[in-house]
Amino acid sequence: MISDILMERRPGEPGAWKPDPSERMDLPGSIPFLTVHLAALGVFFTGFSWTAAAVAAGLYVVRMFGITAGYHRYLSHKSFQTSRVFQFVLAALATSSGQMGPLWWAGHHRLHHLHSDTAEDVHSPVVRTVWWAHVGWILCGKYMQTPRRMVRDLERYPELEWLNRHYLVPPTLLALALTGLGWWLGRRFPALGTNGLQMLAWAFFAGTVCLYHGTFSINSFCHLMGRRRYNTKDSSRNSFLLALVTLGEGWHNNHHRYPASERQGFFWWEFDPTHYALVVLSRIGLVWGLKRPPDEVLEEAKFFSDLKAGLNPADLAALGIPEAAPEG
Repeated sequence: MISDILMERRPGEPGAWKPDPSERMDLPGSIPFLTVHLAALGVFFTGFSWTAAAVAAGLYVVRMFGITAGYHRYLSHKSFQTSRVFQFVLAALATSSGQMGPLWWAGHHRLHHLHSDTAEDVHSPVVRTVWWAHVGWILCGKYMQTPRRMVRDLERYPELEWLNRHYLVPPTLLALALTGLGWWLGRRFPALGTNGLQMLAWAFFAGTVCLYHGTFSINSFCHLMGRRRYNTKDSSRNSFLLALVTLGEGWHNNHHRYPASERQGFFWWEFDPTHYALVVLSRIGLVWGLKRPPDEVLEEAKFFSDLKAGLNPADLAALGIPEAAPEG
């Protein structure tokens, strides 16, 4: 079972990393990614309007939800169930973020869990570097291919295969639609102070860059900064700040302890907007079967909290127990 593979806890292998010659930056292949960053600078030349800024903020939240709920919690981990139609909607929404196709994303993420913080983890900031974990591996042509062996369960959906092959179509259509929206608003409601190029620069290019680095921050920073509630065999950590940026993905140590859980904020005080939205969608029947962390996993957190309260830092280190108290 894929869920069993993803929940397996393996020992970490941090150490010195020597880059392979095959992992050099692929400049021609990186042109689209770099172009989006350059185009985002258009916000300094197209002017500002609250309308463009509001659309950019709204689309950031909607597309981030596509990534967190669609690419991550559903396609990568199957932490809830949905219909084939809504599966495609989530996948298409996530693909509009410009982060490759659904099979590619899920396959590489499953590999990350299988080999987390070992030499085989392609984006570990512990084994490799922060730059590599954050963006270096994406600029490397070696990892452009979909790891097919990890997504056999997803290959049977031709619509997902189509999105995976034509991953540039959804973001291109979104960019065109936003340009048209800005042009229409500029002509119909000139008092709003927006236009096609402004909407394109703010809502698409700048918003997409923010989505890139919000998502990538989990790979890089959530294995280096934050608190550890669970004694996982990797360096995953919980971060409230990154949970805000990524709609709940910042509870990364929780997630690595039990990846099959739909909710990543295991406790009520852990802000997890993706979970709240999925609960609402479950009430109207679009999703169902939301998986929760087992009681023993929640009790494990309490056990470590109680144990830490009675031991000094040296004792904790000797036992290999996470060094920081749990959040809340």
